[in-house]
Amino acid sequence: MKLKLKKEFIEKYRKLTDFKEYESSINKFSTKSIRINTLKTTISKTKKTLSKEGTLKQIPWIEEGFWIENSRLDLGNIYEHQLGHVYIQEAASMIPPLVLNPKNTDIVLDAAASPGSKTTQLAAMMNNQGLIIANDVAYFRMLPLSHNLQRCGVSNVVTTITDARRITEKFDKILLDSPCTGVGTIRGDTQGSNYTIQKYSQQLVKTLAGIQRKLILNCYNNLKPKGTLVYSTCSLEPEEDEGIIQFLLDNTNAKLEKIDLKIKSEVNLDYENYSSELKKCTKLWPQFYNTEGFFIAKVKRP
Repeated sequence: MKLKLKKEFIEKYRKLTDFKEYESSINKFSTKSIRINTLKTTISKTKKTLSKEGTLKQIPWIEEGFWIENSRLDLGNIYEHQLGHVYIQEAASMIPPLVLNPKNTDIVLDAAASPGSKTTQLAAMMNNQGLIIANDVAYFRMLPLSHNLQRCGVSNVVTTITDARRITEKFDKILLDSPCTGVGTIRGDTQGSNYTIQKYSQQLVKTLAGIQRKLILNCYNNLKPKGTLVYSTCSLEPEEDEGIIQFLLDNTNAKLEKIDLKIKSEVNLDYENYSSELKKCTKLWPQFYNTEGFFIAKVKRP
């Protein structure tokens, strides 16, 4: 069944991208994808065992990531997932940790960490060394996070429960995968897609953008000199994406760095006459690689 989009949504997105391609894309299901957890296994070994679940296709921006075509729907029940050898993770969601690129000596903050897909990816990149503070705002969000950390064999993470706007410690690197409208997750006629469409409004966008501005400002202030902040959302709304980065550039000494990954991007500079600096960000639309929509920006503190 075709998704029933709101009039205000259609009118807005006609201005942001090729709407015909976009609408066709979001009315289809994205291909399921997994990330191999190198804390517990190897890529070559797990590729062999996963071949029975479907055809593996390399995700171009990450060595450990694969789309599984013609796969079973209940990948969460496969042996490899239960053992923590793989993490079922949307392909676009794997980009922010790659951009942050933590080293095994870094002190890292994952400011909104639950359910832990990016936290476990960061831990694998750091080979369980250094330190990751995995924070989220509520106790109930700690339950899936703690479960996934344990399942994936992560040992360099400390979990905390607080509003990220109140954190005052200093970090080498910070990932702020911000709470957002989740518009980028609309893919196919599912309960989740229909809920996101139903709750969508410009008032909600404005409310969340206000929270996002406070979050990114505090996270930036928590960076050590020469530190790196990666801001990401699974939204395609300019107010939640380009607008937040423009706000940070206008109110701090933050510098944007170009994301060094060969990924097709379509940033909306004309929406509010944003700075040409924002071309350095990556905005991944669903129609580009049959993924969810995602926005990623890499910020450096002088």
